[in-house]
Amino acid sequence: MFYAVWLEGQLVWNTPLLAGLICVGTLYAFLLLSFTNIKIHHKQPLLFFLCLGIIYVTIGSPLSAISHLSFSLHMIQMSIIFFIIPPLILLGIPDSFPKIVKGLNKLFLPPKAALFTFAALFLMYHLPVVFAFLSQNSFVHNGFLFVLLVMSFSMWRPIGKEQNKRYAFLSGLLLLPACIFFILTAFIGGLNNPLHTQMTATLCISPVDLRSLTILPYPFNTKFDQIMAGILMVGMHELALFVTFRVGKKVQVRDLGRNG
Repeated sequence: MFYAVWLEGQLVWNTPLLAGLICVGTLYAFLLLSFTNIKIHHKQPLLFFLCLGIIYVTIGSPLSAISHLSFSLHMIQMSIIFFIIPPLILLGIPDSFPKIVKGLNKLFLPPKAALFTFAALFLMYHLPVVFAFLSQNSFVHNGFLFVLLVMSFSMWRPIGKEQNKRYAFLSGLLLLPACIFFILTAFIGGLNNPLHTQMTATLCISPVDLRSLTILPYPFNTKFDQIMAGILMVGMHELALFVTFRVGKKVQVRDLGRNG
């Protein structure tokens, strides 16, 4: 009974986001058919549309609310948003797209600057003080995540388009502090999850009783959850690098814009 009340109103589908993604997909299809010889069923378009679906499932579905229940689920969501979606979206954009589309690159920071900025902001985001502050204001919180998303697209460009292994190694190295932070704080005493607290704020439950309640089974809501979050962050990043290199080689073997 408590679980149903606790999650009531949280498990919703984001209709405006769905409408926005449909518009993006429609624009992509229009540019694809108007300016390239690539068919909708080729790898790059399928990759792009797959990413749009992943975006909606990750951000616009009830899974987004469920990810607030534990650090490990939250880290899976963050890893998909920042490590999986950007490189695959970049690989889904053909080189033969109009110059105006590729000209958008000028709006982003240089890749290395974006990488260092992302690593610093990502670590700051998970510091207890910063995390608690951001969770109190949804506008500021979403704005911070949007900046991280923009930085992630910039930092993934050399990996997605140029298959730069040295740069890929550097990206993994710079993300290690955030992973180590999660693991070390778990041994020290653990962190409070402000997103979890925010979801339960509407319930008349004392803090003592709230700490005794669990929504997910062991090992969630324990120090092992934080350790798992740090490990998942490293694993998801390595998986993203592996997938990006494998898919990138297949997509860029030939210029699909000329041989589609």
